Amino acid sequence: MHTLKLILKWILGIAFIAAGINHFINPEFYLNIMPPYLPWHLFLVYLSGFMEIVLGLMLLIPKLQKISAWALIALLLAVFPANIHMALNTDHYPEINPILIFLRLPIQFVIIAWAYWYTRDND
Repeated sequence: MHTLKLILKWILGIAFIAAGINHFINPEFYLNIMPPYLPWHLFLVYLSGFMEIVLGLMLLIPKLQKISAWALIALLLAVFPANIHMALNTDHYPEINPILIFLRLPIQFVIIAWAYWYTRDND
């Protein structure tokens, strides 16, 4: 089980690093999904991307794993309103299949549970 947990931790960390980098490569996508009631859209896109990179890297450092996992959970909860905004406005995203937009909502909780696994001592 330890080996599987370690492999999955690297997959999660690299996924967050890659997603964070994408915020800087393709900010237009993230700007498009920002709920209109939030201020400073571009700043928040870059901030969330930066945090994904930093927290993804921190997750890979054993001494920082727990704090990173908790912070990733907080980040995932913080960006959840953007996912809800997308689900409520699928017509604004004709390039994305609405089923994928709706699937993103429960998948977010799977990723939260995945990150939570790394807040626990090794099993």
